[in-house]
Amino acid sequence: MARTVDIGADTDVLVIGLVTTDDGPAVAPDDAFDDVLSAEVRAALAEQLRAVGAKGKAEELTRIPAPAGLDVTSVLAVGLGSADKLDAEQIRKSAGVAGRALAGVGTAVTTLSGLDLGAAAEGFYLGAYTFTPFRSGKSAPKPDEQPVRRVEFLVPEPGFGEEALFRAQSTAEAVATARDFVNTPPSHLYPAEFAARAQQLAEAAGLEVEVLDEKALEAQGFGGILGVGKGSSRPPRLIRITHRGGAKKVALIGKGITFDTGGISIKPAANMENMTSDMGGAAAVIATVLLAARLSLPITVTATVPMAENMPSATAQRPGDVLTQYGGTTVEVINTDAEGRLILADAMVRAGEDEPDYLIDVATLTGAQLVALGTRTPGVMGTDEFRDRVARVSQEVGENGWAMPLPAELRADLNSKIADLANVTPHRNGGMLAAGLYLKEFVPEGVQWAHLDVAGPAYNTGGPFGYIGKGGTGVPVRTLIAVLDDIAAE
Repeated sequence: MARTVDIGADTDVLVIGLVTTDDGPAVAPDDAFDDVLSAEVRAALAEQLRAVGAKGKAEELTRIPAPAGLDVTSVLAVGLGSADKLDAEQIRKSAGVAGRALAGVGTAVTTLSGLDLGAAAEGFYLGAYTFTPFRSGKSAPKPDEQPVRRVEFLVPEPGFGEEALFRAQSTAEAVATARDFVNTPPSHLYPAEFAARAQQLAEAAGLEVEVLDEKALEAQGFGGILGVGKGSSRPPRLIRITHRGGAKKVALIGKGITFDTGGISIKPAANMENMTSDMGGAAAVIATVLLAARLSLPITVTATVPMAENMPSATAQRPGDVLTQYGGTTVEVINTDAEGRLILADAMVRAGEDEPDYLIDVATLTGAQLVALGTRTPGVMGTDEFRDRVARVSQEVGENGWAMPLPAELRADLNSKIADLANVTPHRNGGMLAAGLYLKEFVPEGVQWAHLDVAGPAYNTGGPFGYIGKGGTGVPVRTLIAVLDDIAAE
């Protein structure tokens, strides 16, 4: 919540921001909340912080006892870096680091809201995020490990920034929804359960929902989804969720592989547990359509989400099999571990029947994305103008999408000797781009299209950084909602 310039007796910690200057760390903002941070209190804070070596470097944390004049137990100073380079994303990152450091705290109050209320709120919320449903009493977080219970944001007057705060909280909650989906283990989140949970959330939000089970998928010819899911004892699903807000239509598609062994083309055992994240694209688009409804965006947004579990068994599809995608394209399956494009293609053709103006698909699609761009930079492909627009918006919100080409010379390598297409090329060159070229075959003519490969960015296997913890990240929910905003503003 936000409140005006007072600190109550229930406040445990005051969180302030520090910028680097030639004269040492300085409290930022330097011209707000004088009732809380008087000149004398600021001077005392600066002296104490310099004494313990604080510099104000980006995301540096320094905790000190509160000086006289502050009715709190302690002050947590978080670095913001150089003042002339300070932007919303740095505020978001620094707030995230601070939020995580407040574990065990009851109530904290921050002045970071004086720099950017929305960015501070998103950062604290996402930085403090934890996922603990599967921890028993033996490993449950102790009281001093529990996330901060409450963070309050100082504002100059009552009602200030309420819209920004509502949007920030709504966005952060949507990101957390996506993270929760990704972090739920495949033993508990399989296609039918994933669809049921998504349906429950959508219906609670008053949205239109359609769920196709394996019988409906077969009757309607969704050969890609069925082909991938046929090796599992837990059958596939396709869910469609629609927010009707206006004449302009946007289709969102998300890859929902609830676990990916690779199928018959089985993956190495090492790190296979991370394939619980292979439904990160689905989680993101489900969370985004829910958020679009909560924000009452004046456009129509439909999420079409195919869900399957890719397993090896006596019923699994084989390398060399031919399947028929929804819409009639035949595909020779060369590698069963290139399964994401098979389920996405079905969903993209189905979404095209709605005659959308824009189509965005999101997938943890290729290991080649990590090779090319690393773990924090989504690859963005698609029709040139919209691709560049999505990448620009993604960079503006701090999710760092990067525009990538779809080289025409790679397309011939997807030709099959017996079917319309092969699902992979016969080489490893440009694997992320080849996957994008495969999907391009299923984009409706005349539709602006963007494909986001988030294989690395959707799941953090390393230590926490900024407002990103270990596990599901929720990328690219914030990109998607910003793009939808951009479209709504046309």
